[in-house]
Amino acid sequence: MISSISGIVKSISLNSVVVEVGGVGILIQVPNRVAISLSAGATASFHTYLVVREDALILFGFTDLIDRDFFELLLSVTGIGPKVAQAILSGSDSATIATAISTSNLKTLESFPGLGKKGAQRLVLELKDKVAGFASKNANKSLSLGNQVENALQGLGYSAKDAASMVSQVLSS
Repeated sequence: MISSISGIVKSISLNSVVVEVGGVGILIQVPNRVAISLSAGATASFHTYLVVREDALILFGFTDLIDRDFFELLLSVTGIGPKVAQAILSGSDSATIATAISTSNLKTLESFPGLGKKGAQRLVLELKDKVAGFASKNANKSLSLGNQVENALQGLGYSAKDAASMVSQVLSS
């Protein structure tokens, strides 16, 4: 499993980016709100999810770990595949979507591409009890920032245990 990728953004399209890592260009499918925020030539880091198909390997990337986790949660819903999950996350951030699910706001959920009335109802039915951790934007930002700092510390040579300990000490103070 490829968990994360960092490199230089070489090209950007509506739902994907090519990131050069060690001289190799890697195509990463991203929500369009992420693609819009990037610029060619800039360094970017993505938390990734690899989908293995009979005819393809597709890498989905997210700038926030919480969005990748929410993507995986969306995939657990019957009838929601990676393309629909990506389209849902293209429409809004995970906190807003989680709030719509927890409050059973079908109108908001139906507005996402690829998700009709039945799909929205299925999301609410299967995920209503599982989205509480995603609904709080402040918790998401702290978690996301903490994970980013942990990853940076690990990149500097600290062990995962030491990095987690340092981040938890800073966040608790």
